Formats: sequence, C-alpha cells, structure tokens
Amino acid sequence: MATFNLTIPLSVDFKSPEDYLIFIFHILFATASALLAGSVVIGIMSTKALRSQNRFIFMLNTSISDTLTGCSVFYLGLFDVQEGYPSRNGTYYILPSFLGVNVLTFVFAQFDRYLAVCHPFFYSRYITRASVICVCAFCWIYTYLIVTVQSVIPVAFAAQMNAYGVIVLQVIVAVKVLMTIKLYMIARNQLRREAPSSDKDSKKESLRIIVFVVICFLILWGPSFVNISVRFVTRNGVKFRNEATNLFATMARFNALSTPALYIWGSPALRAAVWSSVWSKIFRTTRLDVKPSKGERVLSITRSTRET
Repeated sequence: MATFNLTIPLSVDFKSPEDYLIFIFHILFATASALLAGSVVIGIMSTKALRSQNRFIFMLNTSISDTLTGCSVFYLGLFDVQEGYPSRNGTYYILPSFLGVNVLTFVFAQFDRYLAVCHPFFYSRYITRASVICVCAFCWIYTYLIVTVQSVIPVAFAAQMNAYGVIVLQVIVAVKVLMTIKLYMIARNQLRREAPSSDKDSKKESLRIIVFVVICFLILWGPSFVNISVRFVTRNGVKFRNEATNLFATMARFNALSTPALYIWGSPALRAAVWSSVWSKIFRTTRLDVKPSKGERVLSITRSTRET
C-alpha cells in the first residue's frame, strides 16, 4: 500500500540540465492549468445564463477536475511519487483519478449532445438541469468509491481490481470513439438541413466543442492508456522513475490545460464570461496598482497644459 513520509525527496536530483527543465516545466504547467481551468469555473459559476444550460454544467464539472489536476501537479510533478502497486509516496490514486472523472463526464456529455440534436423533444422534456447535475455528481462518486475500495482491500485484490478497471476503461474509450464519429456525422449532415436559428448555432457550437475536446483528450491520453494496458497484460511496457518523468502521464495531464482552452476558444459566451468575471478584473487591478513615475506625471501635466 502507499506510504507517506514526513520528508519526501524531490522528483529530480538536479544533476543535469534536463532535471531543471522537468522541474520548471511542472511548476509552469501546474500554475497555468490551475489558473486557466479555475477561470472557466469562476466564469460559469458567476454567469446565470451559462449555469442554466446543460452543456455548461458538463464543462463546469470537467473544469473543476482540471483545476484540481493542475493543483495535483504541484505534488505529483515536483516530488518523487510513483503511483501503483506497490507505490512510492503515492496518494492511493486519489490525485490521478481526476482524469477518470473527466473520462466519465465526456461520455455523458457526448450522450447529452446526441440526444439534444437527434431527439430534441425527448431531451427538452426529460433531460433537465437537475438530472445533469446528478450525472456529474455520479462521475465523482463512482470514481472515488472505486478508489476508496481499492485503498482498504489487500494489495493483491486491489491490483486485480485495477486490472479489471483497465478493461472497463477500454470499453469506455471504445464508446467515446464511436460517439465522436457519430456526433461528427450528425454535425455534418443533420444540422446542415436545419434552418438558420440561434438554436442551430448553439447546437453546432456545443457539438464542435465536445468533438474537438474528445479528440484532443484521446490523442493526449491514448499513449498512457496503451502503456498501462500493455503493462497489465504482458508485464512489459515502458516504466518510468516517477510521475514527474512519466512522459505518458504528463501528456494525459496536459488535458487539464487543453480542455479549458478549447472551451474558451469554442464558446464566445464562455469567453466573454471568463473575461468579464476574472481576467478583466485582474488586469484592471494590475493597472491601478502600477503608479506612474515622477517623470511620467510631469510629462502628463505638460501635455495637458499644452492641450489647454
């Protein structure tokens, strides 16, 4: 089982330039992910028009997970941590499981968009905001219920349970791929036949976002998924010294930065909400904190006198 020490060594020993690059990269990545995903969370939470739409509830759920993933890199990326059976300074898979929440959320979000486009009457009647919130809560409860069970049972059974979890994950990934293809076909054919309207634009926007996000997620998470599967089946695979030097795990965690960036890029409403509720206030405060120098004040007075 995982053990916690009072003093945990750093992830690198700083004996080569690569060690400095790895350490600095994780600091920058953790900060950028937490800030960007956190700004999406604040933007959605502070805007009532966004909170009332189901698709933004799914975005909120993944953005909360991405924010926590970014914060988790301050531990997984900066210290000598190895998750697994056995683990070294591990967290009982508590921190890596944030990505598992995203996997489930993306699957439900894809089904949500499929029903919204293909069965709009059923969707408007049965898929309510409360039901979407319950689904998002289920993603967290299910993921961490599995983590809790694995942490209290013997290591041998936990490893077997983890292996079965990989098999289930393979099925989920296959469903995600099929749903992505289906959604792309819908966006290309069905929406093209609809008359121009604000509802059509909203559907196209939400479909474009979820398709791009899922494709990016699969590309970044795919190598880690394949490596984990190979290690469980053949005991070979690629092994790394710790989580910080694990290139595949780093690629998977990079979704914490790419996903909120795609949300902001694909949704003008979200982009405006994030700017008005977060970044505009930060930049305004920064401008107020920067006081002009004495020379600038004199130059300003001179210019105003000349204009007068």
